Amino acid sequence: MAPALGIATSVPALESAHAQSREPAWRHALSLFGDIKYPADFKRFDYVNPDAPKGGVTRLISIGTFDNFNIAVAGIKGSLAPAAMQIYETLMSKSLDEVVTEYGLLAEAAAHPDDFSWVIYRLRKEARWHDGKPVTPDDVIFSMEVLKKYSPMYASYYRHVIKTEKTGERDIKFSFDATGNRELPTIVGELPVLPKHYWEGTDSQGRKRDISATTLEPPLGSGPYRIKEFVAGRSARLERVKDYWGANLPVRIGQDNFDEMRFEYFRDNLVALEAFKADQADWISENSAKQWATQYDFPAVAEKRVVKEEFPINDSGRMQAFVLNLRREQFKDARLRRAFNYAFDFEEMNKQLFYGQYKRINSYFEGTELASSGLPEGTELEILETVRDKVPADVFSKPYVNPVGGNPESVRANLRESARLLKEAGFEVRDQKLVDAAGKPVTVEILVQDPSAERIALFYKPSLERIGVTTSIRIVDDAQYQNRLRGFDFDMIIDQWGESLSPGNEQREFWGSQTADQPGSKNTIGIKNSAVDELIDKIIFAKGRASLVATTRALDRVLLWNFYVVPQFTYGFARYAIWDRFSHADPLPKYGRGGLPSLWWFDADKAAKIGKRS
Repeated sequence: MAPALGIATSVPALESAHAQSREPAWRHALSLFGDIKYPADFKRFDYVNPDAPKGGVTRLISIGTFDNFNIAVAGIKGSLAPAAMQIYETLMSKSLDEVVTEYGLLAEAAAHPDDFSWVIYRLRKEARWHDGKPVTPDDVIFSMEVLKKYSPMYASYYRHVIKTEKTGERDIKFSFDATGNRELPTIVGELPVLPKHYWEGTDSQGRKRDISATTLEPPLGSGPYRIKEFVAGRSARLERVKDYWGANLPVRIGQDNFDEMRFEYFRDNLVALEAFKADQADWISENSAKQWATQYDFPAVAEKRVVKEEFPINDSGRMQAFVLNLRREQFKDARLRRAFNYAFDFEEMNKQLFYGQYKRINSYFEGTELASSGLPEGTELEILETVRDKVPADVFSKPYVNPVGGNPESVRANLRESARLLKEAGFEVRDQKLVDAAGKPVTVEILVQDPSAERIALFYKPSLERIGVTTSIRIVDDAQYQNRLRGFDFDMIIDQWGESLSPGNEQREFWGSQTADQPGSKNTIGIKNSAVDELIDKIIFAKGRASLVATTRALDRVLLWNFYVVPQFTYGFARYAIWDRFSHADPLPKYGRGGLPSLWWFDADKAAKIGKRS
């Protein structure tokens, strides 16, 4: 199914010229599925309040620290401040009430041929940097080049973009290395655009800026906010740009309503929660089921000055798991990895730690139609047949299911199966220690960065020790954790991957062989599997939604049956506690997860009722 495209009525002269030359028409929007909801002359998204008042301050929580505002090197150096991503804009902007549809932001229109071999974006005349200079094709070309050069994530994501060139006063053409990649024209629209003249200039001290280095100099942006002030590692403040060039664009109306957004940094979630209770932050995202169940009974909740809300997660799936580093020799045998899964008693953990709120993850695309189940059939089976000789035989004959514990009988049965797998793989227990065929003990250090992750690891530790694995837990600060992650210096970690409803090029970074040894990549597992690579290619070049779904399910099945991870748990809602000083349009968009903070605004009447901030 070809992407549905809306025709941009704002460029009639060009449409005529393109029609005469039989070149692709200019479009105001790009979509991977179905019809585009909003026409070329739409005024705003349905889910915003166009009359939302501008003003007020919101105080946001960030966990960890930061020492960098340069997004280009965020994957390999320093700890990036989330505020840094708020100052830039992309060529296109996603709507939150459609699955995958993008409308013009920096760009007013796009055009591509039926074979998807290239795309041209046309910049808006009015697009400006905060210093008043126009956003130009040179800025876009510069951004693509430096992000691919310095960021592992963007290098993988835009791997198929082989040429970026200026083709008109405001036109940029992106050429691809092959035809048929339907996703590429759209994901190019997600490119954050950086100011070339700024990064090639000098700072206030006369020193030449270096895009390849971290920096704490607030960069120049083009978005509705700029960095006002900061204290390294502790806080960052953004102020709304009063003369923001795009304030009246349809994709911006009713959004970005706060005069100021303050990011306050805390060491971990426990400290952040205490700060929230003391009214030092306006809302908090709660990831701990235990805390959600037990720690929100303070007076402000009882008095309804703080409200608890759960927003459904409809925009993505996820895999969260204990990751076994395949770069370690002891984890190369899939039977040992599978034995680790049999040792994990999720049901007991869910009961003891999470008040029964979670469910076990059974797919790398959990929570979406992309998740595999049962036995493969139809198109999915046909796709798997193309890699039959490269995948475990069980892929074809057995539905994937995780072991089930929760009672002594089931736990004993799972541990017996774990012991059987280990023996089959050549491991044995000597003096209560699991050793390999050479007599080397199997030892595992679980690396974590916060108390909530440590709690999960501590629960798992005795189970691993029962099968003879010498297990330790190391908790480190955020900076050390990031450095060890980038260098793949760990035995086990807890990691997660968010999956969009339209998987594509990002799958290369998650599971592709070419990123397994690339420092900073999201292939933390270290997967190098030719069958996985082939299936990723088939996903990227899928010719329709049905093919995409079938191929993704096939990939999911192959990843699961290789036992690369020990799947953990998930919850279908985003939990928030909010001081009741804010309002939002109703209903919120299906794919917006509550729309915090961009769709909300400061409500002076509510604020007056609950009293001044601490």
